[in-house]
Amino acid sequence: MTRRTFTWRDGLILVAAVVGIVVTFRLGLWQLSRVDEKEAQQAAMDAREQLPAIPPAALVAAREPAQTDPLLHRAVRLDGQWLPDATVFLDNRSMDGRAGFFVLTPLRLAGDAGVVLVLRGWAPRNFQQRDALPPVPTPAGPVAVTGRVMERVPAVFALGQESGGRIRQNLDLGAYRVETGLPLAATLVQQTGPASDGLQRDWPPPATGVDRNYGYAFQWFGLCTLMALLFLWFQVVRPFLRSPRA
Repeated sequence: MTRRTFTWRDGLILVAAVVGIVVTFRLGLWQLSRVDEKEAQQAAMDAREQLPAIPPAALVAAREPAQTDPLLHRAVRLDGQWLPDATVFLDNRSMDGRAGFFVLTPLRLAGDAGVVLVLRGWAPRNFQQRDALPPVPTPAGPVAVTGRVMERVPAVFALGQESGGRIRQNLDLGAYRVETGLPLAATLVQQTGPASDGLQRDWPPPATGVDRNYGYAFQWFGLCTLMALLFLWFQVVRPFLRSPRA
């Protein structure tokens, strides 16, 4: 049997195959490491939700990330009065498969201890009149609100720059603070509990996105395997089958 000569072209193909296999395999491992990180974050969030409620003063005093991060997902109880004139309706938000608005209203804490923006709940939209605001009664007197601390409201895709007004796509807490002139806390509160004031609160658990990372890992490992199989077939198996035998 004649031995096949190893050429410079074979060398380039070998180097390219090894580099591609190593890179895609490492990328697959990196995606799995991201899964571990996100699962650890989820466990930390679940543990924080079981801790005792934080005092409102701690929520208002926290300004820097080093102060606010330990408070995220913690339970809190707020006593104060709504500021309904500053209510914002975030459009294109769904709950239980229905389209509508997220409703946010600032709450001035009792004793004028500060102002916290509260994600009060979800309200359905009027499909006959898309710019109509849903009826959301807002109590005028003192109220007690229970909820969990959030860093921000998840954003949705929007065309162009956000404008003011009652109905918006997204809300940036810093810009909203400047717009209203209110001494808002650096975080906001997602109200929990049964439906009230015409608002539903069937909040889904925070999504960590591990399914997406598993999908990316599968793709990278699949590509790695494909390159290895193609290299073996075209550079090893097929030349062997086609080579003359004594």
